[in-house]
Amino acid sequence: MTVLNIDSVSKSYGPLETVRNVSLSLAEGERVALLGHNGAGKTTLMRMVLGLTTVTSGRIQVLGMAPGSRTARTAIGFLPESVAFHGALTGREQLHHFARLKSVKTAVADDLLERVGLTHAMNRKIRTYSKGMRQRVGLAQALLGQPRLALLDEPTSGLDPISRHEFYDIVDDLAKGGTAVLLSSHALTELESRTDRIAIMSKGQLLANDSLEALRQAARLPIHVSVTATEDTADRVAASLGGERVNGRSVRLEVQQEEKLPLLGQITGLGDLVKDIDVTPASLEELYRHYSTPEKEGE
Repeated sequence: MTVLNIDSVSKSYGPLETVRNVSLSLAEGERVALLGHNGAGKTTLMRMVLGLTTVTSGRIQVLGMAPGSRTARTAIGFLPESVAFHGALTGREQLHHFARLKSVKTAVADDLLERVGLTHAMNRKIRTYSKGMRQRVGLAQALLGQPRLALLDEPTSGLDPISRHEFYDIVDDLAKGGTAVLLSSHALTELESRTDRIAIMSKGQLLANDSLEALRQAARLPIHVSVTATEDTADRVAASLGGERVNGRSVRLEVQQEEKLPLLGQITGLGDLVKDIDVTPASLEELYRHYSTPEKEGE
């Protein structure tokens, strides 16, 4: 089932067009990363989905209903980039307040505080919380009411590496439960294995929207192959494979997808001359740079 449908949406402020003819949809249980530089239009797009900003042209539907409608508001959990809470309240009091606004039992709020790792601090004043702890409170409030659509704007900002890993475990659990997740982040490396689809925006336009593997195939960026030999055999391996010798005993090559298997067969044929091999496809960071170039924007 389609949870979110964005159809040819644009947003203009006078002569300034911040979002231009964007179409994007999310199905139940789908995790989509929305990437783009600051000012690319990501936050404006999320605000239009929330019903906080009106659409200039096009249409947005959440579960078939207009943004800002009761059905849409009830279905959405939102974590903004910059969370702000009342410093005089404890984490528990703040989340209980949000729970009452969403008609959710306060016991559920306590469970969510435990889920985001704040049980030990839930009775402390929020003004004593670090940025990462406040971000966890924000994540907990976004999960209240089992949202059908989760909009997460820079959700791992302020989180340490362990907390980031735990956050994506929560995202995985949400998706398994049928929640559609749209998250915006500049931390590209951590998104590679934790999302189903990548959407890239630049200057208000959607430049790419597909799985990571499909984007790699379309971009035709080279695959990096590193072959480890020995100091005595590295020159021979480099000459045989046509690669570049680096760091004394390593040979580096770049190939296209269709050239990978023949190359691996050739490497295998070298037998004991080869000690190890590492194959690295184009990273999400490389793909982001590729799809965000001015040449691509003009196509």
